[in-house]
Amino acid sequence: MSAALPSVIIAGYGCVSPLGIGREETVQSLRTSRDSISPVRLFAVEGCQCRSAGQVDESLTERASAIARKTRRWTRSAQMVACALDEALRTRPGFRPDCIVIGTTSGGMSRGEDFMRAMIRKEGEVSTARRIRDYVPHQPILQAMRLFGFNAPVRVISNACASGSNALGVARQLIRHGHARRVLAGGYDSLAELVFAGFDCLRAATPEKCRPFDEKRSGLCLGEGAAMFCLEAEEHDIGIRLAGYGSAFDAHHLTQPHPSGRGPRIAMERALADAGFEASRIDYVNAHGTGTPLNDSSEGRAILDVCPQAPVSSTKSMMGHSLGAAGAIEAAICTMALEEGFLPANINFRQGEADLPLDIIANEIRPTIPRTVISNSFGFGGSNASIILSTP
Repeated sequence: MSAALPSVIIAGYGCVSPLGIGREETVQSLRTSRDSISPVRLFAVEGCQCRSAGQVDESLTERASAIARKTRRWTRSAQMVACALDEALRTRPGFRPDCIVIGTTSGGMSRGEDFMRAMIRKEGEVSTARRIRDYVPHQPILQAMRLFGFNAPVRVISNACASGSNALGVARQLIRHGHARRVLAGGYDSLAELVFAGFDCLRAATPEKCRPFDEKRSGLCLGEGAAMFCLEAEEHDIGIRLAGYGSAFDAHHLTQPHPSGRGPRIAMERALADAGFEASRIDYVNAHGTGTPLNDSSEGRAILDVCPQAPVSSTKSMMGHSLGAAGAIEAAICTMALEEGFLPANINFRQGEADLPLDIIANEIRPTIPRTVISNSFGFGGSNASIILSTP
């Protein structure tokens, strides 16, 4: 008889997002359902239809430099990773990963922009070399590893907006199948002007409030952030577990999900099968919920097919869509919900669609004691991922 596969537990985690730098600030923002989307301050947006985004607090550089002075010259992405990893390692002292799995989409995109502008300005070779170095998507992780004194193989996953959840799922598989005992997993993305302008050109970004699942929703707001998880194998069922993972690819359209919701539905069903759970066990769905008409209707149909009884919210309404970091940040938010005993709100919600009778957690938190939650991440090109977190 084969030995039982180990559980994968969250031994420590850290989170940086527009809701706050660290767990304490984030929980407070979630409890008050704070709208953290504000006018863009990082670059000019006068020519754009959308002019707002979720941005990490301006104290980021100071917070990072309090960890180590050298971080003051790091990119925003690297500073966010450093802050998130510092918190994760404080909650799990002595953690040394066997490997690292990180999700991101734009990666060093903002540094690529800087590089091209530096070339046009004919800046010096030292400045150009630094920008080339910072362009690679694993550079923030390499800097963080050196800062915290460990070394491990790094795998970068870039499956559009499903990247962060896929990173956690791959980390779970590595541990479950004996390829590693400890894995550092998560995701990061920072706001980049090119990406912002691209979503604006697609008319996917809204000039109004982001209102997922609302009948009058008109698009997403972008965001940024990072989240890092110390994942470990555990023979006993203790702590919060990364209990299930499922992925699917619907190959329908470059940017649009299949209207039936088949990709999200299959990802959720596979996550439940991986966890060995019935759908009735799900106490909360942290929806991908971007606020675009097609995405929300597709995901809504999938949720109604799989777990129609579960309350639903999209925390992107409060902090924006952080692309490759979204799945990891939202997994951290789900972990906080399990620890603190509440379900996060879907703010700016007024009226749902008649043919999508979802139980939306509208505008304020719902006090409860959840035990099992599912978090969805669905990306361009039909990349879909769902993860399940649970308490014993």
